[in-house]
Amino acid sequence: MPDLALSDVTLHYEIGGAGPPLLLLAGMVSDSASWAPLVEPLEAHFTVIRPDNRTTGRTRPWDAAVSVAAMAGDAAALLEALGQGPAHVAGHSMGGLIAMELAAARPDLVSRLTVMASAPMRMARNVFLFRTLLALRAEGMAEDLWLRALFPWLFHPSAFDLPEQIEAGIRAGLDYPYAQSAEAMAHQVSALEAYDPAGLGPRVQVPTLALLAGNDALIPEAEARAALADIPALRVETVPRAGHSLHWDAPKAVAEALIRSSGADGASASAR
Repeated sequence: MPDLALSDVTLHYEIGGAGPPLLLLAGMVSDSASWAPLVEPLEAHFTVIRPDNRTTGRTRPWDAAVSVAAMAGDAAALLEALGQGPAHVAGHSMGGLIAMELAAARPDLVSRLTVMASAPMRMARNVFLFRTLLALRAEGMAEDLWLRALFPWLFHPSAFDLPEQIEAGIRAGLDYPYAQSAEAMAHQVSALEAYDPAGLGPRVQVPTLALLAGNDALIPEAEARAALADIPALRVETVPRAGHSLHWDAPKAVAEALIRSSGADGASASAR
């Protein structure tokens, strides 16, 4: 269980596999465990590094000052401490924003970028959703109920045709010993609410793959494509039968896209 002591946080991370470095940055309300469906296939090709962002998992203290820029700085410090840069950096949702900020600020540490269900934009509706979920938690709503309210925003509609799968996901969330508290979640939502992505796209100069979900209720494909368009070296792929958590809905397709993008399968990716 490795940790990295920084000036104001102790950053927990997981590392495994062998090969070129791949840094995975989790999204809102998520930590290193959220990458579970991809760990085994990716560790066959990469040294996979998965930090717990500020306010999540085993990174302490839970109430450290948090912003997208601060989390990008933590990621840079981790790569430097491990001697693993330049790395392929992949981020999901808010993790995609962190990844883009890292690539813009420290291109020396990023060989290529993959943003998943993410784009340089901040939708007021999504902040409203998370603020509402926080309010419900503060009112004492049972933890399983706010998760049930969140899940339809995360997963493809077909996931709900298998209720036992949804119930297993709810149970896993309830049983997870490092789940984000409501107080920590509030810090993270405030960081998203304060974030301004204006002008970020042109600052991302590394080769970039955007993996978008065909049924994303949080980051709709059309809006995401428009927001991503000013990244210079960009290629966009859509995972058709997937919702916002596309790495859970379609883990095989996402893992294969990451491997192709890195050229780890012998083929090199090219920007559109």
